[in-house]
Amino acid sequence: MSWTISGTYVAGCSCAVLCSCPYDGQPRDAKGGTECRGTAVFHVADGNLDDLDLSDVDFAFYNLFPSNMSSGNWKVGLVVDTSASDEQAQALERILSGREGGPFGQLSQFFGEYLGMERAAVSLEEGDSPGLTVEGRTELSYEPLTGPDGSSTKIRNAMFGFAPEFEVGRTTGRSDAFGLSYEASYGERADYVFTSEEAEEGARGRV
Repeated sequence: MSWTISGTYVAGCSCAVLCSCPYDGQPRDAKGGTECRGTAVFHVADGNLDDLDLSDVDFAFYNLFPSNMSSGNWKVGLVVDTSASDEQAQALERILSGREGGPFGQLSQFFGEYLGMERAAVSLEEGDSPGLTVEGRTELSYEPLTGPDGSSTKIRNAMFGFAPEFEVGRTTGRSDAFGLSYEASYGERADYVFTSEEAEEGARGRV
């Protein structure tokens, strides 16, 4: 089967700014903890799994990284928006759990425990007040870091990343899903493209 998903994401996690996970460093939160607990909400502007259209679906990907990312033993879980059909939700689960290959298939080697898929209202806010909401679980607000010229701060060519270049910033709010609770601190956002045709040596991603 072939698949592709593309659109925009906003992510937040427990790590102190800046999160060290993209460059495979040891996670650190503001209280000295050494785990990264996070949430990324994706809006799929365009996507498909074979003939099944996945456009205009939102989903949230939850993570627990117990150490630097290449050490593995990740815990990951998925929440798909209730407006998606059962077929769309199942297709996204197959893609994101790694069963359909591509970059998530490569990353599944680091999974220690897949926490399953749940359904709830999922939304991604852009504009002047960006953030993400997963009903009954997560509500985070995002503010980008900026440089001297006022433009947003970005990271390029990280070892792990949802995109080749992504904006970084701060998040505020709280999350509690799949038994993974945290107060948010770090955040990021970007446009993304994932496809099953991506070369194995090019596979990169935080989850």
